[in-house]
Amino acid sequence: MTPPEPAPRAAQPMISFRGVTKSFAGSAAAAVENLSMDIERGAITVFVGPSGCGKTTSLRMINRMVEPTAGSITVDGTDVSGVKAPALRRSMGYVMQSAGLMPHRTVLDNIATIPRLNGQSKAGARARAAELLDVVGLASSMGGRYPAQLSGGQQQRVGVARALAADPPVLLMDEPFSAVDPVVRAELQQELLRLQQDLAKTIVFVTHDIDEATILGDKVAVFAVGGRLAQYAAPEEILRAPVDDFVAGFVGRDRGFRHLSFQTGQGVPLHPIQLLDPARLADPSVAVEEDWALAVDDGGLPLGWVPASRREQITTPAQLVPGGSLYREGRNLRQALDAALSSPAGLGVAVDGDNRVIGAIRPDEVLAMIEAARLQRSAG
Repeated sequence: MTPPEPAPRAAQPMISFRGVTKSFAGSAAAAVENLSMDIERGAITVFVGPSGCGKTTSLRMINRMVEPTAGSITVDGTDVSGVKAPALRRSMGYVMQSAGLMPHRTVLDNIATIPRLNGQSKAGARARAAELLDVVGLASSMGGRYPAQLSGGQQQRVGVARALAADPPVLLMDEPFSAVDPVVRAELQQELLRLQQDLAKTIVFVTHDIDEATILGDKVAVFAVGGRLAQYAAPEEILRAPVDDFVAGFVGRDRGFRHLSFQTGQGVPLHPIQLLDPARLADPSVAVEEDWALAVDDGGLPLGWVPASRREQITTPAQLVPGGSLYREGRNLRQALDAALSSPAGLGVAVDGDNRVIGAIRPDEVLAMIEAARLQRSAG
């Protein structure tokens, strides 16, 4: 008789906290209180919570920028207290809010910093840095520039490239996108998700923004004031079933809307929409056939709306009515509903992966899909 195969062993967590407490001198309350949690390897784990809840302190204890008062932290099975702090920090990537680039060094030399500290030749380190420019979506011509010559978003991309330069298994990110504008922030979030698909690093990401946490996190750790871990779960579970009043309040009353991020928008009906050439706005023979038309550039990118009621007044691109958010085909129902409701035309603009207009979506049809998804969940 063939003996049964043993059950597969659970994968060892990449990072483990066991009873970790951090108290600072002169403070009556602990910054982190008895924290125990496992962080999965190859996943993005987000620490989120209000100011003063211990999320950044917890992150910094992983690489010993902050030493715990009690408890233990292991990385890949090794207690970090037994590893010299400089060597530990060089073994991990670290990205901070302000990028922290050295102003007197070029982009390439900033990225090459850790490989050089680890003993790699200058030529080898700079070659690695040049490779990473493409990885983080920067042109090779950026390599010779200095940080002051870059935008905030470009600086943050360089910061990510520097953190990846030594190919570390662990990447620590301390509110890295909070100092850039919302448009750039959304771009950087998507860039991080793209990178993670290719690299599968163990990423610990700190933010105070629950939206960012649910967009990025495979799992989300919600910290409460006083350094207490209030809930640690997949983002969908936190939005659907917060464990207590604190988590429910922090997530917000609109958590049902956020939960739509986990419902696919595949199959949202697309409708034809009249597209106008902005160069012909001054031509009175170009009429708006229904209530609204959309002006697009030569590449099919949306520029703004033209209402039939004001057609004669809109003769230049500067006079176009600004549009709402865009819905990228196949994304989630939250994006579809937001695009439909934020549009002045009452029609959401659907675009392909290159932001070219492919049609319009109607809010009533998106709402019908949301209701159908709700009924399906209830039945299941």
